[in-house]
Amino acid sequence: MIRQVSVFVENKPGSLMDVTSRLTEAGVNIRAVATFDTPEFGILRMVVDKPDEAKEYLQILPHQYYEENNLHGLLIEQIKDYDTCLEELERFLPYIDNWATCDMLAVKVVKKHLDTFIDEIYRWMESDYTYTIRFGVNMLMRYYLEDAFRMEYPEKVAQVRSEEYYVNMMRAWYFATALAKQYEKILPFIEEQKLDIWTHNKTIQKAIESYRITPEQKEYLRGLKIKK
Repeated sequence: MIRQVSVFVENKPGSLMDVTSRLTEAGVNIRAVATFDTPEFGILRMVVDKPDEAKEYLQILPHQYYEENNLHGLLIEQIKDYDTCLEELERFLPYIDNWATCDMLAVKVVKKHLDTFIDEIYRWMESDYTYTIRFGVNMLMRYYLEDAFRMEYPEKVAQVRSEEYYVNMMRAWYFATALAKQYEKILPFIEEQKLDIWTHNKTIQKAIESYRITPEQKEYLRGLKIKK
């Protein structure tokens, strides 16, 4: 059986070799390769003769290469069983060490379990690991800003206190996106200055940059920026 494996890779010299060499070491033959790239990142699609061996080998933790972590994340996304997906996430999250690997994890299987998945998110947001916290906030942004939205969710994000840039950037991204989708409900977080100054101002910046925020809303938000 021949199947396709995809991996998110950084667009820099040696990235392709990093991935292919690891598969070669595992005895996996690559039958075909296709790439799609941007100036910074790309998707590497490979047709391999031993997809199960490829997955098993590349799930060994910790990984040595950035591309291996991205492939690991993509393989988790393909898991159809909710409980198994959670188990693999728990095993993988502490090893994430960059925003790109963190943010690419969509784990769509959770969309049918949002009522229980929220408990996992809350637990991750209390983690000591930077990218575990970021992942939790990202999941709130992905799956809980529309029909599943509740006011307790932005309250939880507002309560997160961290000195980590990549945590606070995600918090700002969350609130900027929430303004686009739940403007009237989220605006008081900005008007009442419920966020730390950096996240507050970054939220306004990102919201103003969004095409989903109206010109009138952008003008009002500009007036809410906190001067240091």
